[in-house]
Amino acid sequence: MDLANLNAFLAIAESGSFSEAAERLHLTQPAVSKRIAGLEQQLNVRLFDRLGREVGLTEAGRALLPRAYQILNVLDDTRRALTNLNGEVTGRLTLATSHHIGLHRLPPLLRAFTRAHPQVALDIQFLDSEVAYEEILHGRAELAVITLAPETRSPVRAVPVWDDPLDFVAAPEHPLVRGAISLADVARHPAVFPGDNTFTHHIVRRLFEAEGLTPNIGMSTNYLETIKMMVSIGLAWSVLPRTMLDEQVMRLPLPGIQLRRQLGYILHTERTLSNAAKAFMSLLDEQRSGPCLEASPTANVAP
Repeated sequence: MDLANLNAFLAIAESGSFSEAAERLHLTQPAVSKRIAGLEQQLNVRLFDRLGREVGLTEAGRALLPRAYQILNVLDDTRRALTNLNGEVTGRLTLATSHHIGLHRLPPLLRAFTRAHPQVALDIQFLDSEVAYEEILHGRAELAVITLAPETRSPVRAVPVWDDPLDFVAAPEHPLVRGAISLADVARHPAVFPGDNTFTHHIVRRLFEAEGLTPNIGMSTNYLETIKMMVSIGLAWSVLPRTMLDEQVMRLPLPGIQLRRQLGYILHTERTLSNAAKAFMSLLDEQRSGPCLEASPTANVAP
């Protein structure tokens, strides 16, 4: 089975488009169509239904999908295992990370890594933490440095690196900044939240639900820098990592509430890691502030 044809099949299955798959593979659309035609001829099945601009997997395509991932992952795993034998730290390291961690946590580590291992080609993908998790699960990235989920299931292993306290924040002129307030007071004012598909959203939401409250979420975005901007101009309150606080946003006085999340890295336990990935893990492990966890507590209300 031709591996180039399998890669074309996966690119179309993931993007739902021949043209987008062609862009991803740096090919022309006719070249991608030719690869799929060759694969369909080889397997003697139709893999995609094409209805106008809509492209969907047939029953045979859905059956091939997990097997295609498995074939390519075994090949990649074998290649890494053989390359590792010489002990050299070379090749390509595909690293997924969130925008926030990439901006605020990784630069010193990336600088140290590239200086120590100049022969490694870094492929850094900036993704939402939830998307990065899927990249690890399907073998499209070796490591992901992300906001860790409250629970991580096998075959993915989560290793916490940084404890990341979160604070309720508002602009200095916001009404909530004046005097003592409660969580119920906060819930009555408009908020800007991370998207409801994010780990951070779930952490904050659970805190309100534990008190029988529903936050007044008027806007949402997955970019913490954008949230900070919206808060700083007085549009809403929000929750931000303590490391982002400055004169533009003020911490709200909510005594007794301690909110935090864990930042760290994840990997697939059933796949061979390259020497480059192991070297980067060593740098991350030097930063660790806690033990390795499969799941970790993310929020609590102090007694």
